[in-house]
Amino acid sequence: MGDKLPEEVRDCFKFLEDNLKILSKIEMDLEDEKEDKLVPGMELHQLYDMANNVSEASKIKRAQYNLIRRQSDDFV
Repeated sequence: MGDKLPEEVRDCFKFLEDNLKILSKIEMDLEDEKEDKLVPGMELHQLYDMANNVSEASKIKRAQYNLIRRQSDDFV
């Protein structure tokens, strides 16, 4: 057990580092979405495109969350 501990600690740090990169990317994506605002006088196709983008972003975020959750479950 004593010999395995440093290796397990390195694995934990690697896991945390990978997740930090993923979370940083998600944070940057969220900041980009703040720029999507409804503006008076938008055309119907613009509203449709915006709704489609929100739907796709939601699916991606859900997939990222599930991936992180599965990775953390596998790690434990």
